[in-house]
Amino acid sequence: MSDAEQLLARLVGFDTTSSESNLALVEYVEGYLADYGIEAERVMSPCGKKANLIARIGPDAPGGVMLSGHTDVVPVAGQPWSSDPFTLRDGGDGRLYGRGSCDMKGFIACALAKVPEWVNAPLKQPIYLGFSYDEEIGCVGAPSLIKRFYEDYSTTAHVIVGEPTDMQPVVAQKGATNLRTTVIGREAHSSQVNQGTSAIHVAARLVTFIEDTMAALVEEGRIDDAFNVPHTSLHVGKIKGGTAINIMARECQFEWEIRHLPTDTFDEVYARFEAFCKQLTDELKAKGKHVEIDTQPLNVTVPGLADRDNDRVLRLAKDHLPKGCGDQAVAYATEAGQFQGQGLQTIIIGPGSIAQAHQPDEYIERCQLEACSAFLADMSVALEQPDERHG
Repeated sequence: MSDAEQLLARLVGFDTTSSESNLALVEYVEGYLADYGIEAERVMSPCGKKANLIARIGPDAPGGVMLSGHTDVVPVAGQPWSSDPFTLRDGGDGRLYGRGSCDMKGFIACALAKVPEWVNAPLKQPIYLGFSYDEEIGCVGAPSLIKRFYEDYSTTAHVIVGEPTDMQPVVAQKGATNLRTTVIGREAHSSQVNQGTSAIHVAARLVTFIEDTMAALVEEGRIDDAFNVPHTSLHVGKIKGGTAINIMARECQFEWEIRHLPTDTFDEVYARFEAFCKQLTDELKAKGKHVEIDTQPLNVTVPGLADRDNDRVLRLAKDHLPKGCGDQAVAYATEAGQFQGQGLQTIIIGPGSIAQAHQPDEYIERCQLEACSAFLADMSVALEQPDERHG
């Protein structure tokens, strides 16, 4: 096994499902870095059970690059795995199976495997490692990591977020917000529909409006063909309500999401839903019907990554990638938009395919680890020169 594969086996062995602590993995990485004289700093979660990790390799100098990855993984419960998800398995088919192998411990392993070379390289610009917690539940941990990094480490470093992109540079991503809407009506016998207000019926109108809003955005020409879903998408994923078939439901609740283009905003799209809720409530109250509609966000909006202010980091990447790598855009959310929001040039590039992420028998291909390792090695050579912006 290569050094990256051995490190990946160790990282996969830590169950860092978002519901669990990541501190055992963090402690392991701290020890690994300490063996090479690298001191890492923890940025703790409010609960104290999780941590981000920041480390610098090379000089305290302007420029450089931050290699960013999240340590948490999605659950395995209910998935038909062929082997222990937290034991890296060589499938004998060029693939390494295990939870997080692709998303995104493969990238972290490749970065850590290069540390022994980097500590002895004549770097004139630093290489930073930034490993976060709770990305999978709404990019929760990264904001405190980014704040500490920007205030205490660097305002000029470029950022590469190592999500699985098949080692293709990604310059844009959609933003994402998860929401929970609760509708409260008035119970009544179903034979007396004039006496009550069905929360399920009201919720159904809201769900239909959510889908109609997506269609309206398309009709308005709010399209970006760089994305495989070229418009802001709205989707209801869960719904529950009612107690019996012959009782008008008092309560109905549904959970939904808005994944907005970088050129749209959550506030702008959500305002349409909010206005419809008010219109619907007013109409029902005018008929003597009681209804309450309450919507709460389940996460702070994850900002989109816009294809802008990225010329230097994109050049740094493309100079060390195979010819013909085209700029990509992705519909899934990452921490990249949060880094960009802090004013840091940011792109996404990493080993593995997003098609394998979150799946049973998640895997990464060996050739992808090899390609990432080669990219990181070549890129680091460029950091043996001073940042051209600062001499």
